[in-house]
Amino acid sequence: MLRRDDGFIVSVNPDLSDENRVMVLEAIDGQAMAVLTPALADRLDLAQRPDLSEPGFRRILAEASVTLNGADYLFYFPEACRNSLLRDKVTGDLRQLTARDEAVFGAFEDAASKQDLDDAYVELDHWAVFGAFEQGRLVCAASMYPWEDAPIADTGVLTLPAFRGKGHARNVVRAISRYAYEQGLEPQYRCQLDNQASGALAKAAGLTLFGKWQVVSPDSAN
Repeated sequence: MLRRDDGFIVSVNPDLSDENRVMVLEAIDGQAMAVLTPALADRLDLAQRPDLSEPGFRRILAEASVTLNGADYLFYFPEACRNSLLRDKVTGDLRQLTARDEAVFGAFEDAASKQDLDDAYVELDHWAVFGAFEQGRLVCAASMYPWEDAPIADTGVLTLPAFRGKGHARNVVRAISRYAYEQGLEPQYRCQLDNQASGALAKAAGLTLFGKWQVVSPDSAN
């Protein structure tokens, strides 16, 4: 721990990969937290800056040509919603997908735009995949993968445009989140700040905004 007060925490973590050498989290309660690799903290001389503020920290990053990606919103289930989720009954034509659904999933991908596929990052070979069907056709899918070594499962979801607004995404997100809980993992939902539809989906599924998260950009000069 390099700094800790009511408004800003800075710590180092030797287990961070170089791709995640600095991350910043702004919680909705106003607390901001930053974590860096020891090498980057030394390079920025942070140990000699005990009075560092969050704006000052961001300024130091900018001066050292360390660029952060645009922020994502992070959502999680509060305890009351988690308990409700675990009591949910599956409704509609919805089930877990496996490798046997390769042809079905391929047709789903062919019907989606490249931009939607890139934004959602839903893959059949992820740790868990669930889908909703209409008349035998896969129209909405969500997938999860464990968040590095943490007990967290990150979620992506995609609904084909013609089938949006019918509740498929909400049901699929809740189904895959329930599965994650049953496997001992905490569901995590992320979306970009300007993706209002995705944020609305998170809230409709029962998730609550936790904060804004940024990680170093892959294009960062340092």
